Amino acid sequence: MSAPGRPKGEDRSAQHAGNPMSGPAPAGQADGAPARRPALWPWLALALAIILVDQWTKVYFDSALQYGERINLLPIFDFTLLYNRGAAFSFLSTAGGWQRWLFTALGVGAAVFILWLLHRNRGQFRFCLALSMILGGALGNVIDRTQHGHVIDFLLFYWRDWYYPAFNVADIGIVCGAILLVLDEILRARSAQKKG
Repeated sequence: MSAPGRPKGEDRSAQHAGNPMSGPAPAGQADGAPARRPALWPWLALALAIILVDQWTKVYFDSALQYGERINLLPIFDFTLLYNRGAAFSFLSTAGGWQRWLFTALGVGAAVFILWLLHRNRGQFRFCLALSMILGGALGNVIDRTQHGHVIDFLLFYWRDWYYPAFNVADIGIVCGAILLVLDEILRARSAQKKG
């Protein structure tokens, strides 16, 4: 898939060839020899950490609160317990149950695609950091859907009569990863313009 502003067929690895995260050539490696590829496990470890924190917090609030209960912490923030059977902003939450498997399949498909991108671009720090956060968040919510049939939400921000949809740690990972992904693309495009 070609990202905006990138010519067809151009590989991200070529654009980030000078990325400092790639590190120096291993000792004893001849100049011009292929560099050893950075390890994939740190990015997988980050995704796993997000999944573990997400699941632990969901288990805690699901056992500590009754459905719909709220604990006020700040004038604009409560802990709560809500179940979302749909997607973001409760999209399709009132459908007949088929949406559970639709969003599960989409989450698994996204995870497989992200793993492929991580494998191909593992030396690109910002890009892989963003993908790892999205991966952890996506799988965290997939676990909820397969195990419970809904996603557990417990963070609620509001202002007077306006309420932002409740969310969880997995959602934070997805949103922060998406923002970082956009930032990485902007910085890459600016760098390409300066070189051009």
